[in-house]
Amino acid sequence: MTLDDLRVFVAACESGNLSAVARDLSRTQSAVSQHVKRLEAELGLPLLERQPRGVSPTQAGRILHQAASQGIGHLELAVRRLHDMKQGDGGTVRITTGATTVRHFMSEGVVRFRREHPAAKLEFRTENSGRGCFEALAAGESDLAWITIGPPVRGIEQRPVTELPWVLAVHADDPLARRTHVEPADLAAVRHIQLPANSMSRHRLDEQLARHGVRLTSTTSVADWDTAILLAELGLGHAVVPALPGWTGGGRAALRLVPVPALSPLAAGWAVRQWDALGPLTREFAATVADSLADRPRP
Repeated sequence: MTLDDLRVFVAACESGNLSAVARDLSRTQSAVSQHVKRLEAELGLPLLERQPRGVSPTQAGRILHQAASQGIGHLELAVRRLHDMKQGDGGTVRITTGATTVRHFMSEGVVRFRREHPAAKLEFRTENSGRGCFEALAAGESDLAWITIGPPVRGIEQRPVTELPWVLAVHADDPLARRTHVEPADLAAVRHIQLPANSMSRHRLDEQLARHGVRLTSTTSVADWDTAILLAELGLGHAVVPALPGWTGGGRAALRLVPVPALSPLAAGWAVRQWDALGPLTREFAATVADSLADRPRP
């Protein structure tokens, strides 16, 4: 039983797909299977069972997965701490974010953290989807990921930090701009600027509107919330977007953000592989960002 065997086995349990594990680890599927078979031969018990779509751990596999994932997480943490001690740089925090996350959610927290830890390294990695964030965590390329909270993901812990009410971004001359709020039914006729198809925010919005019997049609789509708001400000359509922390559109005379209170707020927060395996510096960074958001005015 080698550490590499255990790494591959943990990846197989969390992915549920040997082909995906092989692709992520740049190995053949046969090589991945051999790692699992070696563990099964040594332990004398089956660890994975075939399913119509992929594989899942057996009872014995679940026991080994829980112990191995915790052990590997702690080993990786120890190696990083030893590296930090050798370099004498105060430690490293690796964060995966969306395209506009730092500006809207982390700016104040990053400034506070840097004042407290001037020697610490901050490594930011940008992904365009929650799936990309989860893959970065699973591959050990990030310690933290800022995500839109969604359904449970195997091998990932999600911690909500803030809630974002939905608003309709419109040009100031639009008739809807004079409203104190809009109802979901009011959105059926808007010139909708569509959020990315692979984003959790788009999925949550479509899901809620469907419950109200509303389906939006669109001839415009964007890659992020900021672009949607800009196009609405230019009068090129209407964007249903989360109200971003501390941002009310002040100083932008052509833009109005009209609440849509019938839609449940969108939750955003941290995703990690194992919270207990994070180093003190990483946990402090996560807490600092959360505290800075709590101190900002509600949209």
